[in-house]
Amino acid sequence: MREPTPRRRPATADAETQWDGQLRLGALSNAIGFHLRLAQEASFQAFARHVDKIDLRPGRFAILALIDENPGLSQTALGRASGRDKSSLTPALNDLVRRGLVLRRRLPHDQRSYALSLTDAGKALLDDLLVHAHEHDRELDQIVGTANKPEFIRLLRRITMALDRGG
Repeated sequence: MREPTPRRRPATADAETQWDGQLRLGALSNAIGFHLRLAQEASFQAFARHVDKIDLRPGRFAILALIDENPGLSQTALGRASGRDKSSLTPALNDLVRRGLVLRRRLPHDQRSYALSLTDAGKALLDDLLVHAHEHDRELDQIVGTANKPEFIRLLRRITMALDRGG
């Protein structure tokens, strides 16, 4: 049995190894996945502040937008497009159906699958959310820089495509 590798700690805690001036990040300080997760959470929280009077989680916005752009798509296709597995997509869809925002219809050629579409209420809510989403995107454009945005999105897509081979 191998002995566990001892944890190495930096001799000094500088800006690169600290988070919020309090916590040393150690191996996480240069971990892309960790920083992607932090950025996603910060973005979700900022979007939620934009839509704070609308009782809808930020991830539900993406579901509504994808269904609107692709009426009749299956839950499986929606899961792939939104990066959600069945265990997180099903409760989200159940919530949107319960609220009268999304319709589920059995696919005639496959009775195990559903075709998804937005209701009129879903379309109206999406229209409201799009105003807030554009405001949020303008903030992100300022942070990333409009000149850097295409490359940033290209890199994010590259990460997604390279790591999504198992799905």
